[in-house]
Amino acid sequence: MDEKKIINRLSAVGIGGNIILVIFKLYAGIAGKSSAMVSDAVHSLSDVFASFVAFIGVKMSKKAADKDHPYGHERMECLASMILGVILLVTGFGIGWGGVSTIIEGNYEELAIPSVIALVAAVVSIVTKEAMFWYTRYYAKKLNSSAFMADAWHHRSDALSSIGSLIGIGGAMLGWPVLDSVACVIICLCIFKVAYDILKDAVDKMLDTSCGEDFDKELKEFIWLQSGVDCVDMLHSRRFGNKIYLDAEISVDGTMTLWEAHEISERVHDAVEKQYPDIKHIMIHVNPTRK
Repeated sequence: MDEKKIINRLSAVGIGGNIILVIFKLYAGIAGKSSAMVSDAVHSLSDVFASFVAFIGVKMSKKAADKDHPYGHERMECLASMILGVILLVTGFGIGWGGVSTIIEGNYEELAIPSVIALVAAVVSIVTKEAMFWYTRYYAKKLNSSAFMADAWHHRSDALSSIGSLIGIGGAMLGWPVLDSVACVIICLCIFKVAYDILKDAVDKMLDTSCGEDFDKELKEFIWLQSGVDCVDMLHSRRFGNKIYLDAEISVDGTMTLWEAHEISERVHDAVEKQYPDIKHIMIHVNPTRK
């Protein structure tokens, strides 16, 4: 798998596809007299910045460890995800505020009725953004990239917002113009939910959050099954960007020589990192078993 080519391709699809959608949806929103479609276009514009931020974050996270960053740069993806989450929050607030303001004003009879082009733009956006979601999600999993996964969900949030636009525009065309503004509020809520999920995941990874009891239990059992290990006395896992670090204490026969005990710890180290590719490093402390 050529990671560099995949990263460049994902970024080109994300940025290029969103720029085309922004132009089309903005034109359809203005020409079709739909505030919901204009809001949808603004959401797609935020996706352009989101895809660019994801690209920069992933590229920087792939940099090798150096003197100032001996543990590597994986957390740059977390930072990129946090920026994406904030972009979504700001976008959602702006869209929601516009819709709420129109609803509160209550001059519904003065609202313009959207035309067919706005409806067509909503359908095109739903299909395109859903396809971009699945495409980006597929390769985000391949790369184990939280930033690109956040970008994928950004595409999904845009598809959801376009569904809201479709409902609002359709309702307005049928004689309920206020539904166009209601759609803006629905879009806002969808965006807030996605932003929350992205920010929570990024913060968890920034704070060295444990991988969970189930994962730790599975690791303990795997280590205990390795030849020469009498017991796993302690195991702590922590997320570091899209990678995992482990600290473990194992017990081995106390009558062994230092070389023999060291050889067991090295075998365990290599076996764990081979079995679990997401684990970047495991630090193993050896305790003697008294018999």
